[in-house]
Amino acid sequence: MRTPAPARFRFLLSAVATASVAALSLTACGSGSGGPSGAGSAQGAAAGSGAIPTTDVVSAVREDGRAAALLPPGTTALTVAVTVGGTPPGTAYLPDGKTLTGQDVDFAEAVAKVLGIRLTIKQAGFEAILPALDSGKYDVGAANFGVTDERRKVIDFVTYINDGQGFATRSDSKLSKITDLRQLCGLNVATGAGTTFEATLEENKKVCSDAGEKPYGVQTYGEQSAVWSSVQQGRSDVVMSTINGLRYAVAHQPGLKFLNEYHRLDVGFAFKKGTKLAPAFRAAVNRLITDGTYDRILRKWGTTASAIDTSRISPPELKN
Repeated sequence: MRTPAPARFRFLLSAVATASVAALSLTACGSGSGGPSGAGSAQGAAAGSGAIPTTDVVSAVREDGRAAALLPPGTTALTVAVTVGGTPPGTAYLPDGKTLTGQDVDFAEAVAKVLGIRLTIKQAGFEAILPALDSGKYDVGAANFGVTDERRKVIDFVTYINDGQGFATRSDSKLSKITDLRQLCGLNVATGAGTTFEATLEENKKVCSDAGEKPYGVQTYGEQSAVWSSVQQGRSDVVMSTINGLRYAVAHQPGLKFLNEYHRLDVGFAFKKGTKLAPAFRAAVNRLITDGTYDRILRKWGTTASAIDTSRISPPELKN
């Protein structure tokens, strides 16, 4: 999974170049998942409505002096990079074409309020954010970046939600729950370029040849609408992407079905390795958890099943 810089960042980028629906004008990168019944899922929150939630869950947040005191001296403003181009609950533009919204945006703005700092939100390509943190172009990345052991070698994280990898396909497909990548042998799998999905698929291609079967094909797309177009038009057999993004797409786009979760990952704010911002961000997220703001954000975006109990700094990758 490690490749020479700067190409290595392509495979260190985290989980979530999310699924998007070609038929919708909504954009964002999903996170989390609902339970078997759909409760707490993006599907449960948005079923029957294509509107992006606009409930204000941030403006009432107040500064916490103890958390703010953990910031490096003189820190009054930060720039956070987000990626636009998927489905809710990830980052999207409201109908005015100017205002960015989404779960990552709400969390970033809420943390900024707890810390008493100004926040500038910049749109950036998913694959460009992590290298730009290293160069200092952005202070923080908030694009549903999953925490992996490989990524922790070059990036610091502060977790704020739990997300994961999953599969979806056309409703007429004979595919069912995918628990082993060997079930994909001989099929074409569509996914986002530079994601952990791509990395997982590429690294495990040998499972097919080892079993004497035809390898699966990995079809990567920079635009997430192209992922779904590929499946709809029959060029791809299955999509691998974020759980909530898949659930939302299935709820809003006819002819699709969600298959299953495959692998869970913690998701966190991303920083340049060795950052001194991490303790303050962790304290801020934990404050949001205790004062109820955290739950209100998750309820707004339909991701309560992805809640974490406490924020951590660069925890080990989940093994499940």
